[in-house]
Amino acid sequence: MRRVLYLSHPEVRIDPAIPVPDSSLSGLGRARIGAALNRGWPGPGWTILSSPETKARETAALLAAATGDPVGIHAGMAEVDRSSTGYVPHARHEELADALFADPARGPEGWESAAAAQARIVAAYRASLAETPGDLLLVGHGAVGTFLRLHLAGLPIARVHDQPCGGCVWRFTPDMPDQPPTPWQRLEETA
Repeated sequence: MRRVLYLSHPEVRIDPAIPVPDSSLSGLGRARIGAALNRGWPGPGWTILSSPETKARETAALLAAATGDPVGIHAGMAEVDRSSTGYVPHARHEELADALFADPARGPEGWESAAAAQARIVAAYRASLAETPGDLLLVGHGAVGTFLRLHLAGLPIARVHDQPCGGCVWRFTPDMPDQPPTPWQRLEETA
């Protein structure tokens, strides 16, 4: 039975001068991935597919270096396009994210809409399933990961279903589509 894991990248180094898609993992983010790998998570036998953004590619590379699993990049797995605002302080980011989830048809301040981002990540997921016969570990971002999870669960987009923090995971069994994906779980809680 095929397995799908979705992992959102953990903490990043914040530098307002660097475009958001180019942000790198922080020391804490790298340490959290290292601790999960030291516990034996996720184990070998995955095809790892990553968002093209730096923080996701770095996360995927750490996993692949430890497991020996192959890594691919899928452009459709990128986070919500926020280039209209670029970096914004955390409190403002949270306000914009609230607005993104509250009105899925419209992106706040020029952001990509939640509906468009969901359609993109769902298409990337379907293509990845069709092209990869084995188990998939998708490495991406919180918002699009939530949008994909909600699509698979048959739920509307709502912020209440968003990940509690970066570096969270959900699981899904594509061969059992009537069984929804698991809720988001912190990386530290994975077995």
